[in-house]
Amino acid sequence: MIPRLKSYLSLVTAVLMLSQVAVAQAEALPDFTGLVEQTSAAVVNISTRQKMPERSVASGQMPDLDGLPPQLREFFEHSIPKGQRTPKGDRQREAQSLGSGFIISSDGYVLTNNHVIEGADEIIVRLSDRSELKAKLIGTDPRTDVAVLKIEGKDLPIVKIGDSDKLKVGEWVLAIGSPFGFDHSVTKGIVSAKGRSLPNDTYVPFIQTDVAINPGNSGGPLFNMAGEVVGINSQIFTRSGGFMGLSFAIPIDVAMDVANQLKTGGKVSRGWLGVVIQEVNKDLAESFGLDKPAGALVAQVLDNGPAAKGGVQVGDVILSANGQPIVMSADLPHLVGNMKDGSKADLEVIRDGKRQTVTVTIGALPDEGQEMGIPEEGIERSSNRLGVSVVELTAEQKKNFDLKGGVVIKEVEDGPASRIGLQPGDVITHLNNQPITSAKNFTDVAKDLPKNRSVSMRVLRQGRASFITFKLTE
Repeated sequence: MIPRLKSYLSLVTAVLMLSQVAVAQAEALPDFTGLVEQTSAAVVNISTRQKMPERSVASGQMPDLDGLPPQLREFFEHSIPKGQRTPKGDRQREAQSLGSGFIISSDGYVLTNNHVIEGADEIIVRLSDRSELKAKLIGTDPRTDVAVLKIEGKDLPIVKIGDSDKLKVGEWVLAIGSPFGFDHSVTKGIVSAKGRSLPNDTYVPFIQTDVAINPGNSGGPLFNMAGEVVGINSQIFTRSGGFMGLSFAIPIDVAMDVANQLKTGGKVSRGWLGVVIQEVNKDLAESFGLDKPAGALVAQVLDNGPAAKGGVQVGDVILSANGQPIVMSADLPHLVGNMKDGSKADLEVIRDGKRQTVTVTIGALPDEGQEMGIPEEGIERSSNRLGVSVVELTAEQKKNFDLKGGVVIKEVEDGPASRIGLQPGDVITHLNNQPITSAKNFTDVAKDLPKNRSVSMRVLRQGRASFITFKLTE
């Protein structure tokens, strides 16, 4: 009888322990109900209208689609073969897009994404009580994908603005928006990473999350557990067209800085260094004598830019700016973009294997781009170890691109040059960390290249410079 009693007591103990574990796990999971009740009233739905040419079916066999909801109409119209679409004179139709936004001031300022309202002739903001208001566009900034709207109202519900810098990877976050037009849908997840750089988004250090974001969520707020907005949900990474667990939000610190500039001046000013940079990989780190891959490698210094005036040189590896470390090359534009025109930046660089500090006066960001032609004479055949034929730059080209030397590739033969992707028209300005002053100089440097060690080469293609590396085995 006693053994049975012991067995029974053991079973009861095990059940109690499992119950306690379940209770502890339940208590550890966050409760979002209070957060949603507190914040959802300040989240809005945004729709736009834009005049567009009417499309129809030439055969006249398709029914009139004007009465269908916008999303269904778009679906059916895109199903019509292009050859069967014909314009109906000057008739116009209205296209609608759906997105999200949130109110940041009681008098009606609203934040959303630029791509939600881009090209709109009319912007409609629908509040949580389903009332609709026409919005005035205050300003947009395509570089950060931020737009500021204004609706007429008083004592409107507003969000609390948080501090995105204090976010930690693994922290719970929540999104409220209008995916596919379903207003005030709530999804949750965690912060997956911070400071992410995405193609064509140089000035945004994105917050990566696994919060479910779908079409219509764009422009909506990302909340922390304190009910504070820490980001604007902007885009997703997907190969299927649906959510795959990779969502990206604009940090609210970046968005609010942009919004304040748009409200006060109508445009956004960014700091500019005047360099073209690239990532430092393992081979480049070896070729420049670095212990590990880190920093931003200066591939090009733009003529008369802040970096040129401050003494930054091609081949410098920038390790920090005003004491802020540059771990990845994308960290540099984030830091410099936040600096004001005329401010000072102390750059710690590696130059010729030695650390030094260069002080630069930051400028204002401009636009630019040029291409380079190929002269037809002066061919100098390089060492067969590389397999390229080169020609010297003309005086005009050197002046236009602020080059003191360099050679243009005329022909690429079978060899190392073709394997690393060099093309006719590429300009080589540095080889093995040595400036190239002439075609003969290039040939001499190429003959003395080391074997079985990473060698760097600086190449300009259509006016843009980058360093590449290769190894010679013979």
